[in-house]
Amino acid sequence: MGRMTEPHASQPHAPRAASRVRASALSGRGWLNTGGEQLSLESLRGKIVVLDFWTFCCINCLHVLDELRPLEEEFSEVLVTVGVHSPKFEHEADPNALAAAVERYEIAHPVLDDPELATWQAYAARAWPTLVVVDPEGNIAAHLSGEGHVAGLRSLVQELVAEHEAAGTLHRGSGPYVPPEPVARDVRFPGKAISLAGRGSRPGTFLVADTGHHRLVEVDADLSTVVRAIGGGDPAEASGAQAELAFPTPAVRGHADGGPEQALFSEPNGMTLLPTEIAARVGYDVVVADTVNHRLRGLELATGRVRTLAGNGVQALIDSERAKRPAAVEPGPLPGDPTSLALSSPWDLVWDETAGHVVIAMAGTHQIHAYDPVAEELSLLAGTGLEGLTDGPAAEAWFAQTSGLSVDGDGAVWAADSETSALRRITADDHGVRVETAVGAGLFDFGHVDGPAEQARLQHPLGVAALPDGSVLIADTYNGAVRRHVPAGVDAAGRERPAQVQTLAQGLAEPSDVLVEIDADGAATSIVVVETNAHRLTRLAVPEEYLTVDEGARQTQRPRTPVVAGEHELRIGFAAPAGQKLDDRWGDPTQVKVSASPESLLLEGAGTSTGLLRRLRLNPEVAEGVLHVTARAAACDGEAGQPIPDHAACHLYQQDWGIPVTVHAEDAAPEQAARHLDLDLRGIH
Repeated sequence: MGRMTEPHASQPHAPRAASRVRASALSGRGWLNTGGEQLSLESLRGKIVVLDFWTFCCINCLHVLDELRPLEEEFSEVLVTVGVHSPKFEHEADPNALAAAVERYEIAHPVLDDPELATWQAYAARAWPTLVVVDPEGNIAAHLSGEGHVAGLRSLVQELVAEHEAAGTLHRGSGPYVPPEPVARDVRFPGKAISLAGRGSRPGTFLVADTGHHRLVEVDADLSTVVRAIGGGDPAEASGAQAELAFPTPAVRGHADGGPEQALFSEPNGMTLLPTEIAARVGYDVVVADTVNHRLRGLELATGRVRTLAGNGVQALIDSERAKRPAAVEPGPLPGDPTSLALSSPWDLVWDETAGHVVIAMAGTHQIHAYDPVAEELSLLAGTGLEGLTDGPAAEAWFAQTSGLSVDGDGAVWAADSETSALRRITADDHGVRVETAVGAGLFDFGHVDGPAEQARLQHPLGVAALPDGSVLIADTYNGAVRRHVPAGVDAAGRERPAQVQTLAQGLAEPSDVLVEIDADGAATSIVVVETNAHRLTRLAVPEEYLTVDEGARQTQRPRTPVVAGEHELRIGFAAPAGQKLDDRWGDPTQVKVSASPESLLLEGAGTSTGLLRRLRLNPEVAEGVLHVTARAAACDGEAGQPIPDHAACHLYQQDWGIPVTVHAEDAAPEQAARHLDLDLRGIH
């Protein structure tokens, strides 16, 4: 997933294109949020247009959606945002799935459905998200990758407004956005659920993150009757069978502590129930991942009161200590009051009885954190902040938008690593914390394949549940399935059996969480699935036999770049924003990691090293493959030619590319075949 993390919030303006380049036409399968109208750039002349190339699996893209909202409001008369949805995963090309995502994330601008990546290719996008600014005359003003550009965009828009108003080429007025009709539902795009284990309003109830309504609801054992609601605003205008509990769309999002009527959330997701003795000490029963508020919240079940436990509401920035360390981080406690610290899209939570803390899937920074409710302390458990699939010690491991957590009977934490379509396992012993991959191949590899775990494939899983027998259920979200990972063991004949992946159920509507109901003897009696896009919880019987599915392994399909076999130079450009400079106090602050699928595509040049220049040698015997490149650079506030101040804010910029290529011999290469690869970590492509 192409991304950039943590640019400086006070960047003066986005880089302006040096030459006038005409913006390409917008082509795709159709439009959403336009009332059925087909838009064109010609119809938007006189407006400043921001093309937001996004895909709904991408947490960095979701961050950009939120970053753009105040800009869209501020410049509503002169600015039109057009979301260009260019999918990474096969499921994201489904028009119904896209329509659901546009509704779910409350996108208030036109969206172009670009399933074949035609517009993506026309604008030479290489990463999600990418922003292209088009001026009122139809020329490209800026081309930016990653998130965190809103301050720069504001300055650029102000500049364009002044310039084109003076020239008479700016047209004020309403834009082409047509809001959809609101739909009343009892729950809307639920994200996660937990059993309240007899501690709810009545026996057998569940607590559900009613994510699309920005609230929590307690539902009865029938999985549909809403018992009570916590947060989400005033239900006075609701309609439906439970008028006092059903909400129209949209509900109220925000941040407020207090009782069930006063509390506000913003897209809550994961929850975990604290042990009764811990709950009695701290005064709340449930910890909630309040994802878009970038906070952890505490819920007291008896009263419905909500309090803030951690997070200051600001998306986390990479601090100066992290910026000094290009290859590893130092796990451990984070200093300061947890409510004063910045978090980044916490997505799921689980109580770890062995460690005595809540484990946090910090999706926005691709890391695993922990919160000790008794000590009121946050800590980093694992993950460098780099996005990818790298196992090993906690300080060196890479994750990719971890979105589901569960703890097994041995105290191991299982994680659904959504962007690598992987199942990961985190263990701790006297030698420290380690990370290993049970299922998954890489950032751009996915599919629906059962069988031996090393060959099995998932597609963007969001939930996991560890079972008493050592197996793990997986909410395989984009495959619409529930899968099961069975550890290696010995079969009935005494032969060693490798770890396996099986399919339990198919045909589900984006299952985002899965939990198992256990009887008094510890046997699984049923499976409860959160079906996000069906707006419901579903109970499944535990199957006596499992399906075997092989729909093929896939890689992200994008237009392939023809390249010439042999020697190549990989060059990555980076320029620190105005007011910043490269942090070279501890050596070269840049780093590139290169790998390939298949591995044999690269004869030379794979691995991780400092610098933004790398010599590659491509194998003439491999016809096609994918080059995986991750680049990062550390910069700090400071002026060129001057030393960096002792307490300067530092920032880590990162971007990931998966570049599909076809390899051609020198004498048979097409004219457009590349003999070097130029990428930009930041700025204009």
